[in-house]
Amino acid sequence: MIAHLSGVITEKLSTSIIIDVHGVGYEVTISIPDAESTNLHDQVKFYTYHAIRDTSEELYGFSSLAAKRLFEMLITVNGIGPKAAMSILSLGNPEEVRNAIANTDAAFISKASGVGKKSAERVIVDLRDKVGLPSHYGTTETKFTISAEPAHDEALDALIALGFPLKEATAALANVDAALSVEERIREALKQRQ
Repeated sequence: MIAHLSGVITEKLSTSIIIDVHGVGYEVTISIPDAESTNLHDQVKFYTYHAIRDTSEELYGFSSLAAKRLFEMLITVNGIGPKAAMSILSLGNPEEVRNAIANTDAAFISKASGVGKKSAERVIVDLRDKVGLPSHYGTTETKFTISAEPAHDEALDALIALGFPLKEATAALANVDAALSVEERIREALKQRQ
């Protein structure tokens, strides 16, 4: 299985990029926020999900491990395939999507291309207990532009890499001061688990 790719973006298509990894080009489908934050000739690292079907093989790429874990949760929902899951992740950064699911915001999820109201409700019913508590309450706004700030939390990615499920990682970081450095936030989260 291909866990991640590190290389240079040599081509940028509407919903995918081609990453040159030591002379081999990999086409990787990415979300809209990731597409907006990448440029030709950027040195990048994307976590990947390799979808194998009878008639095709596709790579889906994520700029953060949290986004990949959320994608893997989404495709477990009946009726949500990789393309629909990527469409849901294109609604905003992974935290906004996770928060919308935790807040049972079906209207936000149903704004994704190819995802109807019933599918959005199924996503919420199946995943709301798995994604952790909401980081803020209320409806989520759809965003198609990305800020200069990174759209992912490095401390959250590190906890997931250490084996925390997404729900436990977000819960552990909920009680930690966001102003601390990444290393200090990880330490504090690990102390809570003991």
